[in-house]
Amino acid sequence: MEMMRRRPLVVANWKMNKLPSESAAYIDKIEKPVDQFPDVIPVLAGQDVLLPGMLHAARGTNISIGAENMYWKDQGAFTGETSPAALADLGIRYVILGHSERRNYFHETNEMVNRKAHAALQHNLIPIVAIDEAIIPRNENDRSHWVVNQVIETFEGMSAQTAKTMILAYEPTDSIGSGQAMTPEIAQFALRRIRLTLADMYNWDVAQAVRIMYGGSVKPDNAYELMIQDDIDGVLVGNAALDPDQFIALCQIANQALLTKISRLDEF
Repeated sequence: MEMMRRRPLVVANWKMNKLPSESAAYIDKIEKPVDQFPDVIPVLAGQDVLLPGMLHAARGTNISIGAENMYWKDQGAFTGETSPAALADLGIRYVILGHSERRNYFHETNEMVNRKAHAALQHNLIPIVAIDEAIIPRNENDRSHWVVNQVIETFEGMSAQTAKTMILAYEPTDSIGSGQAMTPEIAQFALRRIRLTLADMYNWDVAQAVRIMYGGSVKPDNAYELMIQDDIDGVLVGNAALDPDQFIALCQIANQALLTKISRLDEF
């Protein structure tokens, strides 16, 4: 029953793509089609320079707009950074934090991601924290304990109630941009380990409340088999989501996957 309450997300991470003149046309094209799937949460995350125009174009729709990054300070001498207070003031709902490209190219650490997550939550922004590390057993003889340091350090200092509002996105580095997603079974295995880690840190109620997405070479061809897995609560999509038709298809697939999960539960 908890799974049914976790509405799936389809999150487009446009990265450093799209022009201001293109974003409104994209939103106009997807607005009515994605409105057919009210149980799916469509989120478009764009560069900071696009956000005001995206918010304007999405006004009155069920499309949420997200930022791709932010700093943890509200203001100050931090040239080029984006304030969480400014994002909240704009009306931004979601913010992607700790993406592997931020970690790799800009040397973001787990501590930095944790500070950003706390700052986002203080401004009622919903963090989508990307996790990209290998999930491996702590030692060969004890397979019930797992090393998921990015998860553990992301939630450092968070209460159980706060933790429930978080969203995680597991994006294995080898799959990002490769064109080859994880198999659904391996993706489910990894996300289950993340959920079990949260249960170990907090309790099963928290673990069941946190939404965990999969990302990494997601496209309409493989999305359904991924999203029907019990612990996969949506997808974080890069290249495929640059095409509005593919984004619409992914929202439709997310809705189909949710119906499959519900029917599976009804069998018990």
